Amino acid sequence: MAVLDTLAKNRLVTGFLMGALVFSCILLGGKFLLALLLVFIILASKEYADILRNKGFLPFFKVILIVSVTMVLLSASGYDNLIPLALVVGTIGSFLAVLFRGRQPYIANVATTILGFLIAWMPCHVCLIRNMGAEVSLLGFTFKQGLYFLVFIFFVILLTDIGAYYFGVRYGKHKLSPVISPKKSVEGAVAGGLCAIIVGLIIGKLIGISLYHSFVLALITTVMAQLGDLSESLIKRDAGVKDSGNSLPGHGGFLDRADSYLFSVPVAYFYIKYFILTGLSFPMIMELVKKVINVICS
Repeated sequence: MAVLDTLAKNRLVTGFLMGALVFSCILLGGKFLLALLLVFIILASKEYADILRNKGFLPFFKVILIVSVTMVLLSASGYDNLIPLALVVGTIGSFLAVLFRGRQPYIANVATTILGFLIAWMPCHVCLIRNMGAEVSLLGFTFKQGLYFLVFIFFVILLTDIGAYYFGVRYGKHKLSPVISPKKSVEGAVAGGLCAIIVGLIIGKLIGISLYHSFVLALITTVMAQLGDLSESLIKRDAGVKDSGNSLPGHGGFLDRADSYLFSVPVAYFYIKYFILTGLSFPMIMELVKKVINVICS
C-alpha cells in the first residue's frame, strides 16, 4: 500500500509540474512553445527508436531526428506548406540509409523509420493551431484565436486523462482492451469522456464557441486522445516494454505522457479549420462526396 501511495504521489506531482509547464508554454507561445516541442520530439523520438530496437527493428534515429526537427521548425515559422517536401526527402533518405548502411530486416527498418516521422508531424499541429484564426485582444495582449482553441484542447485532454484514471481505478470492472492495455476500463474511458465534454462545454462558452461545436470538438478530442493512448500501448505491448522510458516518475517516458495528444491535436486542428473557422457543414461534405462519386462514375 505504501508503494502504491508513493507511485500515486509521484504521478500527481509529475503530472502537475508537466501540466503547468505545457500550459505556460501554450500561453506564452513563440520560442517557448517551439522549445517545448523540440525537447519533447527529440526525447520522444529517442524513446520510440529504443522501443523498436526491443522488437529487433533498427529505425535510423538520425534520419528521424533531422526530419522531425525540420518539420517542427517549419510549423513554428509559418512554412508548414513545405512539410510535404520534408516528408518526401525523409522517405527517400530512409531508403538510402537502409540501402547503404542498413542491416536486416530491411523493409521493417525503412517502415519504422518513416513511421517515426509521425512522432513529430502529429504534435506539429500544436503550432498550427496556436497560429490559426484572427487576432484578438484581451487585457492589453494581442494573440491569435488559436490560443483559445489550444487552451480548449489542453483542458479536454487533461480531464480525459484525470477522469479515465481516477474513475477507472475506483469503479473500473470491464476491460477496455484486455490484450493491449489491461489496466484500462470501459468505465474509466466513459468517465474520462464525460469529464472532457463537460469541461469542453464550459470552456467553449467562455471563449465563444457554439454549444454544438464545443460538444463535437470535445467529443472527437477525447475519443482521439484515448485512441492515441491505446495506440502507443499497442506498440509497447508488441515490443515487450512497459513504458517508453523512465524520465518522468509515475508516468514513464515523454511518449507515455504525451500519447493522448498524438491523434487528438491533428484531428482537432482539421475540425477547427474546416468546420469552425471556414464554416464547412456535414451537408456540404455529403454534396461534395456526391460530386466526386458522379465524376468517378461518369
